[in-house]
Amino acid sequence: MDKSTLQRVHNLIKPYIHRTPVLTSQLLNTLCEANIFFKCENFQKMGAFKMRGGVNAILNLTDEQKSRGVVTHSSGNFAQALSLAGKHLNVKAYIVMPENSPQVKKDAVKAYGGIIIECDSNINARETEAARIQKEKGAAFIHPSNNDDVIHGQGTVAIELLEDFSDLEYIFTPVGGGGLLAGTILAANHFSNDCKVIAGEPKEADDAYRSLISGNIEKNKTSDTIADGLRSHLGDRNFPIIKEHVEDIIRVEEDDIIKAMRLIWERMKIVIEPSAAVAFAAVLKDKKRIKNKKIGVILSGGNVDVSNLPF
Repeated sequence: MDKSTLQRVHNLIKPYIHRTPVLTSQLLNTLCEANIFFKCENFQKMGAFKMRGGVNAILNLTDEQKSRGVVTHSSGNFAQALSLAGKHLNVKAYIVMPENSPQVKKDAVKAYGGIIIECDSNINARETEAARIQKEKGAAFIHPSNNDDVIHGQGTVAIELLEDFSDLEYIFTPVGGGGLLAGTILAANHFSNDCKVIAGEPKEADDAYRSLISGNIEKNKTSDTIADGLRSHLGDRNFPIIKEHVEDIIRVEEDDIIKAMRLIWERMKIVIEPSAAVAFAAVLKDKKRIKNKKIGVILSGGNVDVSNLPF
């Protein structure tokens, strides 16, 4: 992976995405004793960074593949991203969703033109159903996070952040499936002088933290976290990048996530989902390291069920 590849990806997807704003808060800077630059992917099309990877993955298919459609399994943001990307590019998107996915997410997928196939709420059922669609329809399978084109697309978040603020010393990002984290690492390696990448992860779903320690991809025994977008595990495409280059993975408690989410809602007047608050929760837990530094924080999305807020 070289810089020109990432630059090409960014140029390719620009017509289909928003260049999201970077916001600051004097109060939060004072609280953290650091200069924080929040990259607001909650303002991205369909409400999350995943639009970037979804568009890039479809654009890199052949015309014949596009004519047969794409399939993924996702209960949330990638389901919406691939549906909307497919709509923009006139490609059918089959979305395998657990039957207990929030209705609001199913409604969004339908509104974006995605074709929903419901399945039992476990990873085996999701994978089996996706494989069946792949075989039946000839659709190309696109994994939500363990796919090179998806990883490169997600890396464009950090490219934009570093184009705006080239002297950041750290970028904090959440980690779930690992696509955003791996992409952010690649971007930091090629578009900054020495910007290090740190991930925040819920303690209740700390598979990435444990994977880093063991050197192998670990799975979650439980995933009882409010950060529902971060319950998935790493894959063989993104884990090697993360293992080699991530500076640290900081685990945060559920109360930390809610506190961080509330601070951003109250002080910055913007809507973020719990998963997006995890990166800022890690910042609040790591004040010593970031004191007097310039740091970026990726607010990954804003698709929150407002009828079910934790505060």
